[in-house]
Amino acid sequence: MNPAFRPAMSIGRAARHLMVFCLMLALWPAAAQSIRVKEIAAVQGVRSNMLTGYGLVVGLDGTGDQTTQMPYTSQSLANFLQQHGLTLPAGANPQLKNVAAVMVTAELPAFARPGQAIDVTVSSIGNAKSLRGGTLIVTPLRGADGEIYALAQGNLMVGGAGASAGGSKVQINHLSAGRIPGGGQVERAVPTPLHGGDTLDLGLNSHDFQTASRVSDAINKALGAGTASAIDGRVVRLNAPTDPGARVAFLARVEEVRIESSVPTAKVVINARTGSIVMNQAVTLGAVAVAHGNLSVSISSTPVISQPAPFSGGETVVREQANIQISQDKGSLIQMGPAAKLADVVKALNALGATPQDLLAILQAIKASGALNAELEVI
Repeated sequence: MNPAFRPAMSIGRAARHLMVFCLMLALWPAAAQSIRVKEIAAVQGVRSNMLTGYGLVVGLDGTGDQTTQMPYTSQSLANFLQQHGLTLPAGANPQLKNVAAVMVTAELPAFARPGQAIDVTVSSIGNAKSLRGGTLIVTPLRGADGEIYALAQGNLMVGGAGASAGGSKVQINHLSAGRIPGGGQVERAVPTPLHGGDTLDLGLNSHDFQTASRVSDAINKALGAGTASAIDGRVVRLNAPTDPGARVAFLARVEEVRIESSVPTAKVVINARTGSIVMNQAVTLGAVAVAHGNLSVSISSTPVISQPAPFSGGETVVREQANIQISQDKGSLIQMGPAAKLADVVKALNALGATPQDLLAILQAIKASGALNAELEVI
């Protein structure tokens, strides 16, 4: 590296951040490997459904909602008690520190039948301090069509702990959300279009014409010509038997068919929140020159006391004197040669010695210059 280049952080720290790239390179197979159809595709229409519901958690140790700020909690409890024949007096405003209003979510898996147990997640929507030790009372879970598909109830498991006293507070993990394993019971099944018609469609996980063609060819080779045909880059249509038992066995064979994995689309994924950067083996780099330097602004404040003369009747005044300093590290122009392999790209980026956040901007600039041969995705 050019000795005139002085990054703001040490090369060792940048190397540690980019070590994940080298680990990915070491674990990535040098040659193409075969994968099963079930790993890259799924039968269309066979999917899970999201369920949501509103409920109450009771039995909290004084860590529930403050009903003066969350009136819907007391209103929900009053409606629940009224269903059980108990009506609160008019104008009553109970302080329910042991009750919390929550949102309950669950995932209804494909082929779920009435009576089957599912896991549910319970999250506070009020100002409850903790749901630890609480019990969710029976809560209907509805689908997107508004129909009830499951009921949830049970004791919460909260993976956290906390304590407070004298204005001090200690908390481990999150206390306002928890799970109830097997706390939901399916009440209604969702029809799955698996046994309707003479054909079934396989939906690929990602849009790729080459993969769709390979899947179609592999299925025809394994199960006979004319069994599969690629409709587009996402869908492969199968001519399936009409008998339910034969169709299930047919799909089991289709899922186990192996194909040669194609070279993935060159992509660099950037997480702007955490500074993480991940790239696959297809990423290449063209010749480019990069100049990088860091600009830092430091602001310090020093209290200055103005003391009046004795017996003058004045008051002591405390003022703040601010000191602002701006410094910019020197950066030299570094030439990065063409890199045809992931290892070369890692070495070129590592030579910059930039911070993770700086790498985000550098990669975007290299992409804009046309030297980064990859799709840039920011999440």
